[in-house]
Amino acid sequence: MNFLEERIVRDGVVKEGNVLKVDSFLNHQMDIGLLNEMGAEFKRRFAGKPINKILTIEASGIGIACIAAQHFNVPVVFAKKSQSINLDGEMYVAEVESFTHKCINHVIVAKKFLTPEDHVLIIDDFLANGCALQGLIQIVQSAGATVEGIGIAIEKGFQSGGRIIRNLGFQLESLAIVDGMDAASGHIEFRPQKDCGQNGEKDKTADRVIKPEDCVCRSATLD
Repeated sequence: MNFLEERIVRDGVVKEGNVLKVDSFLNHQMDIGLLNEMGAEFKRRFAGKPINKILTIEASGIGIACIAAQHFNVPVVFAKKSQSINLDGEMYVAEVESFTHKCINHVIVAKKFLTPEDHVLIIDDFLANGCALQGLIQIVQSAGATVEGIGIAIEKGFQSGGRIIRNLGFQLESLAIVDGMDAASGHIEFRPQKDCGQNGEKDKTADRVIKPEDCVCRSATLD
């Protein structure tokens, strides 16, 4: 059991509906020492990659991305989920429609912050169905930039997102992969990881595309 799995077991709370609450240390109140350890682990897993920018999405991914960026010595760009007066100029937009949550988010990044010269590491706190992550990937690709890898704090391995992203050929590194949870007992089952690395290998048991009932992602640009 690695350091993040141990912390999840100690302070995480399992709720009905496969909900894992980690708000006491990760995505509401944040343990900076833990985030620093996570940043160092991301740096180790993506060693040798020519990463010059980290991309995340508001709001829970920002803290993790900023601490990790200190280990890579690169800037962080975070995608906004709504248009605001602070956003001007041309923008990349990915429309992420979740049929599970019955809502649509427009993920937005200003074009001036992503260029074809960028080698991007995408970081987020959770990975479940992978809809938001697909939107970020589309934005990077629309910019002509390169997705060098994807770092996730906690992956829900019993949902389809991780398998889909790996089958697309990306190096996806999840620090903790939860394969099962029991709200009654509080038990959490973690997936064993071989030397913590996935190396972008395909999961032959998975679907290669997101199913319509999970989510739909569309991309566009705004002038």
